[in-house]
Amino acid sequence: MVIGVCRIALAIDNAYSLKEKRHIIKSIIERLRSRFNASVAEVDMNDKWQRALIGVACVSNEAGHADSMMASIVNFVENDGRAVMLDYSTETIYVD
Repeated sequence: MVIGVCRIALAIDNAYSLKEKRHIIKSIIERLRSRFNASVAEVDMNDKWQRALIGVACVSNEAGHADSMMASIVNFVENDGRAVMLDYSTETIYVD
């Protein structure tokens, strides 16, 4: 079993309140869940108006599939347009 994990740091320059930020982040999270069938959550910077940290995880039987899925998710978020990707990191965890 292979677990793919990704942390994505975002800047949301058009958000001027926590309500606006949460609306954008919730939409991005739901689109990722439905499109990629991955576990997604806002994991940090919950009280920052214009910053967010999203965590993504997927389980696969092949490392190549998990890596490909994480790359597709990063690409999707980068091209979304509502938020600017500041940084991201991925990790592959092998479980016997």
